Amino acid sequence: MKVLQLGKFYPIQGGVEKVMYELLQGVSGQGIECDMLCAALDGGHSVLDINENAKLICCHSLAKLAATMISPDMVVTLKKVCRQYDIIHVHHPDPIACLALWMSGFKGKVVLHWHSDILKQKQLLKFYKPLQQWLIKRADTIVGTTPVYIRESPYLYKFRNKTCCLPIGIDKMPNMPEKAHAVKDRFQGRKIVFSLGRMVGYKGFTYLVEAAKYLNDDYVVLIGGTGPLEEDLKLQCSYHGLTDKVKFLGFVSDEDLPAYYEACDVFCLSSVLKTEAFGIVQIEAMSCAKPVVATRIPHSGVAWVNMDGVSGINVPPRDPKAIAEAVMQITKDNETYRRFSLGALKRYNENFTKEHMIENCINIYKNLYDNN
Repeated sequence: MKVLQLGKFYPIQGGVEKVMYELLQGVSGQGIECDMLCAALDGGHSVLDINENAKLICCHSLAKLAATMISPDMVVTLKKVCRQYDIIHVHHPDPIACLALWMSGFKGKVVLHWHSDILKQKQLLKFYKPLQQWLIKRADTIVGTTPVYIRESPYLYKFRNKTCCLPIGIDKMPNMPEKAHAVKDRFQGRKIVFSLGRMVGYKGFTYLVEAAKYLNDDYVVLIGGTGPLEEDLKLQCSYHGLTDKVKFLGFVSDEDLPAYYEACDVFCLSSVLKTEAFGIVQIEAMSCAKPVVATRIPHSGVAWVNMDGVSGINVPPRDPKAIAEAVMQITKDNETYRRFSLGALKRYNENFTKEHMIENCINIYKNLYDNN
């Protein structure tokens, strides 16, 4: 059996590419030949050897348009190599990957990984929709990251007979006690609410900043990340006199990130739109036994990932007071906090480890291959 992961770009920037690369490494690590074909964010065509069972093929791109790499090279390359593979695992949304698969003439099995609906690029969807419908019909199996998203997507409801759930899995965050103590020391024993993400509208950081008004001085909110709304959020803090309660960390490197998870008391995901389909940051926090406050976004899987009353508390979107009340509820006493902390770690261990994701994905491949 030989598998190709198809779509997105390299180097890794977002959650979809991260999942693709983890599958590439994990599946090939189990002795199954597994390659990845994607667009290069910069530079020309290249092939990287990952291990003895895996290589990463980066295709030359002309430009990035509407969050999609324009890569005729991907179309040409897939047509050349597709017959080497028994299964192509295509990651959606990626119109160029879909076009490449359509033009390749591939006759084998197709796994469609439905990471999210196309929500922001409305004009693009008008042109892409017929191709998207072809891909949904062509797929032998459609994989969603949560049962909620599979159930709620308007594009998948007619095809539920061939859908299954494959939750995202990650490695546990490494322990960094010295760095974590340094973070705690900076804030002199205050309870830390940590959040992380690109500073764009759908992340809902403006509501998290406003939530700080309802927290007493025993709390501090740390927000990691950069983006177009960073200055607006800082102005919001200044206007409301919250500069001592809300701290902006800027870009947080992969080397420093585990220390912030370890140092925090509660992680908060304040997103407000279905664009946030899963929220990998939630399971990163859970792997450190940190309770999560997340939002009940309609039609999104975020609130499924964070099991209300077990791994944390889910609140209505755009409700700063509810965010603050949930944070205070989780941290009100040691016994309550311990219960949520253990619940978060158990939720991670039972559902969101990388080993679970790889094992379940290989079973999907084997079922398709054995029924060939």
